[in-house]
Amino acid sequence: MSDQNEPDPFDEIIAAEQDRDPDLAVIEAGSRTLRTQGGPPEADVPTRPEDSETDAALREVETELASRWGETKLEPSVSRIAALMDVLGEPQRSYPSIHITGTNGKTSTARMIEALLGAFDLRTGRYTSPHVQSITERISLDGAPIDAARFVETYEDIKPYIEMVDSQQEYRLSFFEVLTGMAYAAFADAPVDVAVVEVGMGGSWDATNVIDGDVAVVTPIDLDHTDRLGGTPGEIATEKAGIIKQDATVILAQQPVDAAQVLLKKAVDVDATVAREGLEFGIVSRQVAVGGQLLTLRGLGGEYDEVYLPLHGPYQAHNAAVALAAVEAFFGVGAQRPEPLDIDTVRKAFAAVSSPGRLEVVRRSPTVVLDAAHNPAGARATAEAVREAFDFSRLIGVVGASGDKNVRGLLEAFEPIFAEVVVTQNSSHRAMDADELAAIAVEVFGDERVQVEPRLPDALEAAITLAEEEGEFAGGGVLVTGSVITVGEARLLLGRR
Repeated sequence: MSDQNEPDPFDEIIAAEQDRDPDLAVIEAGSRTLRTQGGPPEADVPTRPEDSETDAALREVETELASRWGETKLEPSVSRIAALMDVLGEPQRSYPSIHITGTNGKTSTARMIEALLGAFDLRTGRYTSPHVQSITERISLDGAPIDAARFVETYEDIKPYIEMVDSQQEYRLSFFEVLTGMAYAAFADAPVDVAVVEVGMGGSWDATNVIDGDVAVVTPIDLDHTDRLGGTPGEIATEKAGIIKQDATVILAQQPVDAAQVLLKKAVDVDATVAREGLEFGIVSRQVAVGGQLLTLRGLGGEYDEVYLPLHGPYQAHNAAVALAAVEAFFGVGAQRPEPLDIDTVRKAFAAVSSPGRLEVVRRSPTVVLDAAHNPAGARATAEAVREAFDFSRLIGVVGASGDKNVRGLLEAFEPIFAEVVVTQNSSHRAMDADELAAIAVEVFGDERVQVEPRLPDALEAAITLAEEEGEFAGGGVLVTGSVITVGEARLLLGRR
């Protein structure tokens, strides 16, 4: 029994971090107190720098970036980012690129493309958003997020040019525009052989669209950001088609008919070559395997069999088919060269793929799964994958969503698989109030199946307790979802750092 006079470790951690953001301090402290439950931490997502000076410098950069327009406040133009690229000497033109848009699956597809290119001995740069836990995740070199010191150095290098552009424009560069400039500059400085770039939102006026992608990838288009992009898949595709450039190769995932028509017309207009999932490439077969799935994929150059993918769900198999076709197109397979890519290299690359926060198991007994689904289409795909990959006798949902999303549609997609749902909210200013979310959840699930816990740590504990009611060997589980931010904070709390 411990000495009653001993200070509480949780209180000690909070006291030591009083100069930090209080919400983040609580989250990180909670992650330490819950670690024995969550299992050993993994290193696939960067943590805070151990060096205090580097940590302080990173926080200063984060503060400066946070003072700019956030990612949800947009002025549809690439004039500011184009001006920044101009004064930086057009770094984005010093390497070829694969540009990715779509509604869901972009980050997972980008990670698969990156893994394939790296397996073929190319130096890669990857730019994705949003991040799960650390802002440095957004800019990766050779398959790993750049370290905090390099992130700070990159910002400091281009800061005078950012200020120059700010002084000449009607609006200052936004948070996302500055990060995009940093990524393109870091890739040129590395230098990389190829950049894999995910759009932030849309396509035509997205800040990333100052590159001319040799390969343009369009993952499935569905309804999201309808207030900015349009109310139908076809209208949204019109904006996303903006990344299709003259003489590029376009890799199209399966699309709604109206979206496909728009994308194909744009490809014809700019003399782009098109490869369509289900016609020029696709999935031949797939079967559930331990920890993932075993695939046979038909690429542009032939079949690739016995490909193990350590990710769950049919949608990840479709992402894999798209990623493979994109890399084949980059290497000229099916055009300049008839033979397929080396099968052993392809297998090795896919077997090493990870995608944090995408049906990621972070705890056992009961099993806790994290998934960043934040719109109805993503939630439907996640629900289907959960049914296929997990044999839960009772699944408890923990949902914390953003106020600008179709929350009702999200909850309706999960209703068939959740026995009960614990609604909560994350620390973001965009988070929907837990009580407001609960009111919608009650309409979808009924009052008896909804529990409200405004604090995420309390929500996790409540959900785990409900899952444990099934008994140690009964197969209860917890799915944490609704927002990338909710998933990132839960990941910290459960010891994945």
